[in-house]
Amino acid sequence: MINPIYNPSASRYDGTMQYRRCGRSGILLPALSLGMWHNFGDVNTFANSQAMAHYAFDRGITHFDLADNYGPSYGSAEETFGMIMKKSFMPYRDELFISTKAGHDMWPGPYGDWGSRKHLISGLDKSLQRMNLDYVDIFYSHRYDPNTPLEETMQALVDIVRQGKALYVGISKYPPEAAAFAYKYLAEHDVPCLLYQGRYSMFDRKVEESGLLQQAYDNGTGFIAFSPLAQGLLTNRYLNGIPADSRMAKEKFLKSDVLTDEVLAKIKALNEVAAQRGQTLAEMALAWLLSDKRVSSVIIGASSVAQLADNLKAVENINFAPEELSKISEILG
Repeated sequence: MINPIYNPSASRYDGTMQYRRCGRSGILLPALSLGMWHNFGDVNTFANSQAMAHYAFDRGITHFDLADNYGPSYGSAEETFGMIMKKSFMPYRDELFISTKAGHDMWPGPYGDWGSRKHLISGLDKSLQRMNLDYVDIFYSHRYDPNTPLEETMQALVDIVRQGKALYVGISKYPPEAAAFAYKYLAEHDVPCLLYQGRYSMFDRKVEESGLLQQAYDNGTGFIAFSPLAQGLLTNRYLNGIPADSRMAKEKFLKSDVLTDEVLAKIKALNEVAAQRGQTLAEMALAWLLSDKRVSSVIIGASSVAQLADNLKAVENINFAPEELSKISEILG
């Protein structure tokens, strides 16, 4: 049979994947979620995208993270996921936690971007069509809009839940002051903010330093980290230079000038700590994030099943001895 009917693994909930309480809510998220930012659009074959989605779900990853501008090209990651829903996942919809976002450039004209009510609601309607869904589990305001009244953006999120188009809402990349307003407004309108999505890795700790991580925790909001491997820096990919087929070689999302001698020295030192723990650098970088109980889930991106398999090993050991944490802090400076 060319396209056999997908039957997920009967052992997908056998205890290998950890599930974490998401803030003060009834939701449990897998420690690792599958993100579809770079590798699930036109740039990849459908067969490879489907294989990765199947592999993830078979191993207990129930959360799939999307946005309307993911691909590339814009919308194509959602279209790919919509085909996977239709061909594979529809019978298991109630086991899945699917997110999407709006707020970045999507179509021409003054309403194709940012945080207006018109953009958010129109964007979600288009996302639902692309993904073959009646609703998403969580819908995010993808970024803070300094020119639209926050009341308008937040009320759009409230109304999206009221309309049944999303079960929960969240915010992404908001500065602390705007996040504080969002938490308060949403709570007062009985649609609490379920998740704050922010960039967080060993090499980017701004959410710690700015207080955003603790702020989310104090407000009963889960925190979900994206770019946990610093676009591939926190892997063994660049230990011996820049591979010709790497993201850095393409000079698109990761520029070669970030790989300074100082950064390379840190990568090599961290790799030694990981080896002593019996982990790859990528596994340790993910485990380090998961060792913080304020982190509800970490979004991993992958371009192959093999890469996904490596990342999934991180959940096998997220405990760090005090001396290991001390050494890592010393390396990071």
